[in-house]
Amino acid sequence: MQHSAQRSDDGRHDFDFYHGRWRVRNVRLRERLAGSDDWETFDATQECRPILDGLGNIDDFVTDWDDGFRGMTLRLFDLQAKRWSLYWAGNRSGVLEPPVVGRFENGVGLFEGDDIHRGRPVRVRFTWSEISADSAHWQQAFSADGGRSWETNWHMYMSRCDG
Repeated sequence: MQHSAQRSDDGRHDFDFYHGRWRVRNVRLRERLAGSDDWETFDATQECRPILDGLGNIDDFVTDWDDGFRGMTLRLFDLQAKRWSLYWAGNRSGVLEPPVVGRFENGVGLFEGDDIHRGRPVRVRFTWSEISADSAHWQQAFSADGGRSWETNWHMYMSRCDG
């Protein structure tokens, strides 16, 4: 068993930048996989904290959008595979959705997985980019054709809150 102090460059600290409180500007496609170009914008807050001695983290997403929406992400680092699994749940269903799995390379995190959107199988991709001490960008895309083409349907622009 490897101790975290022995090797810290294996990816387990890739999400450490996100610990703390954030303001989030959301830009979200109203209809997904429908050829829509109608985007909505809303604000949220997010707070992220480490769990499992740093092998994971959990965040709380809070917004007044859509009569009050609350969600959370559970991120866990697999020590053997050297990759992250990201799980989402929201207050509309209370169900932990299937994970997107991946890692960071050259400052960009790419995570993919399979899911169902309105009864239709889709490939889901989360991309983390433009990461600094005080800001980050996340986007979500769906593919209905096994990854040959992608529709980006949600952007989150994060800025760190003071204190």
